[in-house]
Amino acid sequence: MTIRTRLTVQFAAILVVTLLLFAAVIYFFTYQSRHEAFTESLFLRARVVAHVYLDGTRRGDERSRASYRRYLRQFYRTLPAEEVHVFDARNRLVFREGRQNQAVPVALLQQVRQTGREVRFEGRFHQTVGLLYKEPGRGNFVVVASSVDADSEEKLGNLLTVLTFGLLVSLVVVGIGGLIFAGQALMPMKRIIREVDSITASDLHQRLSPGQGRDEVSLLAQRFNSLLDRLETAFVGQRTFVRDASHELRTPLAAIIGQLEVALLQQERPPEEYQRVLRTTLDAARLLKDLTNGLLQIARASDDPSQVPRIRLRLDELLLMAHEELHRRHPTRRIDLDFREAPGEATAIPFAVLGNEALVLVAFLNILENACKFTDASSAAPIVATLTASRSHVQLLVVDQGPGMSEADRQQVFVPFFRAEAVRMVPGHGIGLPLTAKIMELHAGRVEVASALGKGTRVLLDFPAAG
Repeated sequence: MTIRTRLTVQFAAILVVTLLLFAAVIYFFTYQSRHEAFTESLFLRARVVAHVYLDGTRRGDERSRASYRRYLRQFYRTLPAEEVHVFDARNRLVFREGRQNQAVPVALLQQVRQTGREVRFEGRFHQTVGLLYKEPGRGNFVVVASSVDADSEEKLGNLLTVLTFGLLVSLVVVGIGGLIFAGQALMPMKRIIREVDSITASDLHQRLSPGQGRDEVSLLAQRFNSLLDRLETAFVGQRTFVRDASHELRTPLAAIIGQLEVALLQQERPPEEYQRVLRTTLDAARLLKDLTNGLLQIARASDDPSQVPRIRLRLDELLLMAHEELHRRHPTRRIDLDFREAPGEATAIPFAVLGNEALVLVAFLNILENACKFTDASSAAPIVATLTASRSHVQLLVVDQGPGMSEADRQQVFVPFFRAEAVRMVPGHGIGLPLTAKIMELHAGRVEVASALGKGTRVLLDFPAAG
């Protein structure tokens, strides 16, 4: 079932239920009011009959009384199927008017004498009322009147016909109008569907028409356009990454192939030459291995954060491990470590964060490796790594005295394979800082780089402290 049909059916159902309740209320209150009015008219009829009957019995001769009764039958007989009975104090029938000749139960007479008035229903429109009529000097009389409310039966029947016909007409009108209005309301959705169908992976620059106003369809189009912006950025970044990775991988592969081809061109070569070719090939293979490992680490760091296992880590211990590894790689470099806790904010477990040990260690190694590579070996200034802990954050600040970089280069240091102009001659692949940024993003942290030409570089890693 389409949304248009569903909306029409739901709207029609709501309207039908509402109209049914409204019609039922109208019919019920009309029925009640007419019944009450007819009951009062019967009581009024009973009083009139009792009054006229007793007034007629006061006449002196029987002929006058008979004439008065004929007058009573002709003038006061206005209710359909009317039956009127008058009983004296001994429950003897002293007057009867009507053709049905229905017997009046004694229990009804007794109930009337006890309560003064009584109403009984013998059908939807047939009523019987009893009235205790007190006549001074002559005792108490019980007047029982019954009649059929033919007028109410006819009027309520007409009302029911009108309500039923109106309900059916309203249902037809609402069904047709609902289809039309639902179609008009869903026109923007159909437009969005057509526009979405025209967007392909190779044509992500297209956007949906935002529409007019601030309705839900316009908001949906805006959110979808935002999604397309992110997808296009991701696709462009992926294509750039693949292009740059292919370029970087091609360089060591070309070196390996070139060295092997040159070696095979000469049939006789001294052992030293073969050793040189093998060493050159081995260096290129190691470069290829390092580059491949870096690409795999970037892919791993780009995973869903919820899928990366995390434990409580001591960053001071990881920093010591990274310091030991860097000392093995660069024995001539001096790296000074400084551990600090913010005054007045001592924690139960200092320098503790929630994270993945392998990834955080890679981030530390990348930052310290860059500081070692870009610092002149002849420089006496040490590399300083300061680890500071507070209640809410744990920060690692690495400061080197390298050549630094320009502001334009600094803004692109997180782009994979980017190399700053001042350090193009230093071996590397340009994936250390992008990988570190990915790792920090996975750990809900941040990385900041501050640098200036000739003034070194400062790299800050900020982790949220473990609660």
